[in-house]
Amino acid sequence: MKDTTEKQIKQTAIEANGRMETLYKQIDTLSNQLMTNGTVQQILLGLKNGESVDFSKRQSLIRVINNFLAYSNGISSFELYSSEGERIYPFGDKKLSTVIDKKWVNLAESEKGKLVWVGKDPKNSNYSYAIRRVSLMDRWFSNGGYLVVKIANSYFQVEESNFNPDEKGYMMLLDRDLTPITDHYGINIQNILLEGYETIKVNKTDYMIVKQPSSKTGWTLVILKPTSFLKERVSTVRQATLFSGAIGFIIFLVFSIILATMITRPIKKLTNTMKNAKMDELKINTESASSLEIIELNKTYNQMVENTNHLIQVVYEKELLRSQTELKALQAQIDPHFLYNTLNALYWSLDEKGEEELAEIVIAMSGLFRYTIGNEKSGEWVTIKAALEHIERYLQIMKMRLGKRLMSEIIVTPDLLDIKIPKLLIQPLVENAIMHGIENNRGQGSVIVKIQRIANTSNILVTVEDNGPGIEQDTLETLNLAIKNDNVSSFKGMGMALTNVNKRIKLYYDHYDLKGIRLKSEVGKGTMVIFEIPDKGGE
Repeated sequence: MKDTTEKQIKQTAIEANGRMETLYKQIDTLSNQLMTNGTVQQILLGLKNGESVDFSKRQSLIRVINNFLAYSNGISSFELYSSEGERIYPFGDKKLSTVIDKKWVNLAESEKGKLVWVGKDPKNSNYSYAIRRVSLMDRWFSNGGYLVVKIANSYFQVEESNFNPDEKGYMMLLDRDLTPITDHYGINIQNILLEGYETIKVNKTDYMIVKQPSSKTGWTLVILKPTSFLKERVSTVRQATLFSGAIGFIIFLVFSIILATMITRPIKKLTNTMKNAKMDELKINTESASSLEIIELNKTYNQMVENTNHLIQVVYEKELLRSQTELKALQAQIDPHFLYNTLNALYWSLDEKGEEELAEIVIAMSGLFRYTIGNEKSGEWVTIKAALEHIERYLQIMKMRLGKRLMSEIIVTPDLLDIKIPKLLIQPLVENAIMHGIENNRGQGSVIVKIQRIANTSNILVTVEDNGPGIEQDTLETLNLAIKNDNVSSFKGMGMALTNVNKRIKLYYDHYDLKGIRLKSEVGKGTMVIFEIPDKGGE
């Protein structure tokens, strides 16, 4: 109730503050129109040029100011001063310094024409002053003088009929210095606001304090609301709460007895069924008339029993399948062994017949199969040395088919040979280079595999280069983009190896920030495939 009341009072303060800002805006608008009036501008400009204010100019000035005074009942008078502080209107020898303190004049000068609220008139607390500098529009908006506005404080007075202190509290308007602009209650609230209190005692009555500052005027609207009305509301709420509590307790007692009978019996039956499941197979519990929740619980238990019995059956079947799989695995171990023995027999047969070149090719094929198929002890990671030996065996077989058309070179730093990399990471790129760079070229072709460490990093740079026909620039850019997006299926033959290697780099080195595979090529000069890997792979 306290929070709700504060919100309501806050809303009232916002609305009242809007009204005050509107009144302030009227004064600001009228004074601004007077300041920019042609007669006022000409008189002040003439003073700047050394002219005097004659009788006709004074009469014109009187008419203009009286016309503006008629538009507002809150403005008591206007006073016009030159930039040196000499009063021009009303006529006389009065100085600006005797009316407005120097600090407010300096502030008006720095504000360059904006209205500055000074505060109460020291000689008459029923009035307040405001000042603004008059900027000469025909003289580059320089200082032409000052316009002092005298305002009746009652202009901002809150209607007492709407805010009766005895019933609804107080409402006060304070300027930026927390000096009351409207103070017909006679309450000194400055110290209380500065200390940040939330309540105040006035005439032995406690009041809530709600403040609403204005960003446009810098003023603060303060509303004091008596806290006694909260106690009255609390008393009414207390009686209603006690009555509701008594009725609720009776209803609770009756329904507790009914619901306990409806719920306890089915739950006990379900509990006994679950206990019996420890000694025998899980059995379904028969449904009984009860509440929807108990019926749903019983259905859920029966569903769990059915699922559990099904899973037991599935596990049993999987055990049988596992035994069959182990038998097939033993069978699969025999097949590669038979292939290796057959190739060895073929090698010795060719060697006895003097076919040394063919025998070497058979040995190379045997090495290729052993590297590719592997055995139960070999993993997904091999050393760079083993990977390069596999590439050399592949090149040996390809040279048998292409002859002198195929030249190859493998360049690697010796300290990198023991670093582990994923199996078959480089060989598909070599195969790609031969298929697309060498086979279709009638002249002699070369494939260069280079592995080296990148300076000042822990990464290794792998390069596979051929001197084939190359790739056109547009196709090269499209292919690089497709590799980056894993979408090179449209490039016949070429895409499978690139996609495979690129995806494997991402999978095996997912914790590293790598660029992936990228191609460099020029038409007639060949193609280069480049990728980076860290030297910590396989650890």
